[in-house]
Amino acid sequence: MSIAVSPPTSSDAPDAPEVPVSASPVRLTSGQLPRWTPWALLGGTAVAMALVFLLLAQSVQDEFNIAGWAIVTALVYLTLITIISATVEGRRKATDRLVTGVVSSAFILAMVPLVSVAITVVSNGVAGISAEFFSNSMRNVVGEGGGALHAIMGTLLITLAAAVISIPIGIFTAIYLIEYGNNNRLARGITFLVDVMTGIPSIVAGLFAFALFALFFGPGVRMGIMGSIALSVLMIPVVVRSTEEMLRLVPNELREASYALGVPKWRTIAKVVLPTSIAGITTGVMLSISRVIGETAPLLITAGVATSMNYDLFDGRMASLPVFVYSQYMNQGIPAQAFVDRAWAGALTLIVIVMVLNLVARLIAKIFAPKMGR
Repeated sequence: MSIAVSPPTSSDAPDAPEVPVSASPVRLTSGQLPRWTPWALLGGTAVAMALVFLLLAQSVQDEFNIAGWAIVTALVYLTLITIISATVEGRRKATDRLVTGVVSSAFILAMVPLVSVAITVVSNGVAGISAEFFSNSMRNVVGEGGGALHAIMGTLLITLAAAVISIPIGIFTAIYLIEYGNNNRLARGITFLVDVMTGIPSIVAGLFAFALFALFFGPGVRMGIMGSIALSVLMIPVVVRSTEEMLRLVPNELREASYALGVPKWRTIAKVVLPTSIAGITTGVMLSISRVIGETAPLLITAGVATSMNYDLFDGRMASLPVFVYSQYMNQGIPAQAFVDRAWAGALTLIVIVMVLNLVARLIAKIFAPKMGR
């Protein structure tokens, strides 16, 4: 006897769960302010606060307070964007916009003095720039005319000698601290001394170099090499600290891979560690040079004031651009405007030299940086 089983019909199948259909599609952009809102709010706030400060200045017969307007505009903008964002987007997004505004305001605040100094130096220094300024010295010049060739050459020679002294000492010290020191007692002592040297005032470095040379050559001695020694005291801790941080960033896996191939430690440092960190080391070296190239006090004590050309670091006084700017501005003659123009032109030349050195450093770092080919 056979029993036939019929397949289940559609009416016997279990009911499928119903999927609710929303009346309107969910948008991912809901609850967000348009991109133009912060800029429009900032512009409106700036215009409104400018009108307020303009009315206040007219009421008290005073000038328009640019600094106060900028500060009040930033505070009002941050308050408004936080409230509006919290209402529309929620507390998390409002906090993000507030922090973004604070960071941006801090960046603008930090750029204001830099831009102001650059504009002031360029606008005042252009008046003293001429072919004579870069081709003549101040020998036998008491009024108009003359130039800063002797100071430019003195700055380059003194800074070059200081770099030759400081860069090898700083790099080798950092290599010892990272690769050989292993945080032993000597390494900790060197680190402590480097930290102390970082905070030494520049005048103290100048007095140290003057006292050192006075022991051998007698009091009153002035030489360019004395200025180089004083600047090297200021450069060495900067080179050590920057190089030390760059060497720490080199992965230990690179060292271990080199050791596994039987490469000695000194060759691993020379062929693996230093090339890997050469870009950062070059940047640190240029920062140290920029730190000392504009120092006036130590060079005024050690190298002295000179008006003639001197290419010998070991014989006689040697001029430098910082001392040239100081002497021209403080010892104004007749006409006074000629001395002021030469001072501003010397300051502009010094800034240009620092900029050129930084560009050269970036080029060197790009050329010698390790190639990341596949």
